Amino acid sequence: MSDNGYFDSGIPEPPVPHGNSSDDAGTESNANEYGASYSGANARTPGGTGAPAASGSRYGAGSGPDNDNNDLQSTMQFSPLPPTGQFAGMHASDSTLSQFEDRSGAGAAKSHGHVGLIVTLVMLVVLIAAAVGGFFAAQSYFSDKAAPGVMFGSHSVAGQNAAQLTQTVTSAVSDSRVEVADNAEQDTKASLKDLGVTVNVKATVNNLLQAKSSAGALRINPFQRQQVKLVSSTDESAMSDYLTTTFVSEGARAKASTVSYDKTAKKFVVTVGKEGKAPKLDSVESAVAQIVDNPGTTTSAAITYASVSMPITEDTAQQAADTANQRITQSVKINNGGAKSFTIPSDVLATWITPTSNLDKGTLTLQYDQDAISAYLQSELPKQLNQDAVTQKNITNAQGTVLTVTTKGVNGIGIKDTDTTAQKVLSSLTNGSTDAIAAETSVEKFKTESHVADYSKANGDMWIEVDRAKQTVTVYKGSTKVKSFNVCTGKDSTQTDNGTFYINIKYQTQDMRGTDYVTPGVKWISYFNGGEGFHAAPWNTVGIATGDPVSHGSHGCVNMLTADAQWIYQNAEVGTMVKVTGAQPTGPVR
Repeated sequence: MSDNGYFDSGIPEPPVPHGNSSDDAGTESNANEYGASYSGANARTPGGTGAPAASGSRYGAGSGPDNDNNDLQSTMQFSPLPPTGQFAGMHASDSTLSQFEDRSGAGAAKSHGHVGLIVTLVMLVVLIAAAVGGFFAAQSYFSDKAAPGVMFGSHSVAGQNAAQLTQTVTSAVSDSRVEVADNAEQDTKASLKDLGVTVNVKATVNNLLQAKSSAGALRINPFQRQQVKLVSSTDESAMSDYLTTTFVSEGARAKASTVSYDKTAKKFVVTVGKEGKAPKLDSVESAVAQIVDNPGTTTSAAITYASVSMPITEDTAQQAADTANQRITQSVKINNGGAKSFTIPSDVLATWITPTSNLDKGTLTLQYDQDAISAYLQSELPKQLNQDAVTQKNITNAQGTVLTVTTKGVNGIGIKDTDTTAQKVLSSLTNGSTDAIAAETSVEKFKTESHVADYSKANGDMWIEVDRAKQTVTVYKGSTKVKSFNVCTGKDSTQTDNGTFYINIKYQTQDMRGTDYVTPGVKWISYFNGGEGFHAAPWNTVGIATGDPVSHGSHGCVNMLTADAQWIYQNAEVGTMVKVTGAQPTGPVR
């Protein structure tokens, strides 16, 4: 440190600025290239009382002359700087230096250094916090969007979500063109669809969203770029057909044998090709490849011709047709895990099979259209397999024991995630499996309602007594008798079973069959024990009148007059208790 209080850094001590000796005097700022500036009232002049100027100081703001310059000197070191600028070569008298020393004391230097260091550290912390916060904010923002640096063709798609990317890809496909010309000055401007190119927009969008995923935290680095191209497939047969139709006259064309589904015949059939003239596809395929890499552009291709044999033979096409016809006979059955199932119709299976030609190799391969499978199942599965929940209804006694179930409960089932089911279907078709396929579903458990029956009180719950000994049917409501009918029960070899049963199903009309009989159009049937039930028997009026099951008995049912059977059908609900009692008579009881 020099005698006048400055650090001995090799920097010439600055002269006292010229100006009025008053603190208020002078408006001109005198700044050297090290950043020191003095102006107006803050500029100390010889003999003045103003404070050292803070603004523009190389070392930062000071706090006054009372600071200990020894502390500052021990904690801060400054590298010598070359004496340049307006101070280089300047000389000052001892009196001038002495006056300058008064204005730039050691305390001010120490204060300036401490404050500058603190400010620098605070700013550094703020910048780091802002950078970290910005990083995580960017990660969150781009989580469902294309990352910075993702390129689709020559354009950045950073920040676009799935819907926006779908529009971008669709527009690019629509704008893509190949200008095709031959040496006979024929030309056309073809779209990708014209040339047999199928673009998988969904897969392309997914690739755009997943681009740079392997980069981890660096995914949002905009300086790291990744090019994404169209996901597409090309049907060379369709391309050849389009170019041939456009450039080659009908009579001169060579055609491949093809396979297609005949809806009338309900099978795949062959259309036989022929020899002739055909365009070479290599230049057009190269142009398409350029568009796949750079969508939304227009490229050009010059085609030439070749005399060719039938690109795909009739035998090759027939083999493919035979395989396709075998595939549409495959049983593809889908169930909902409950009571419902359905089988995919063969004509629907046919729409999923796509014959794909390779004209260079002369082959025809069969592929399944996964998008068509997914679209069909998304539309059809809910209609075929959704089911509403059905509340189970029980009849119980006073102790809660279920006597009978009048309505069986059914779980509610809803179809979900048809894409997963579509994958199962595709796997089954590919492997030739005929196993049933369980659809992806959600299940709603059925509810239960119970009715406590009371057969003992007056006008209680309805029940029916079948008395075989008397050959009568008596209807009760609790302990109250309602109605009685003459009947004829089962014959000796097929007697009506004794026991307690419940009406479980009813038919207004049904053809009744047994091992040794068929009786069509039987009316007013109320079954209570397997194949035993009440029904009209107009052919057995004698047996009913005499109560003679021995000579005129049934196969186990309770034969009734038509009007009586109708009354039972209309008044005794499913769940009505039926008690069969008494012994089989040995002859007529009436």
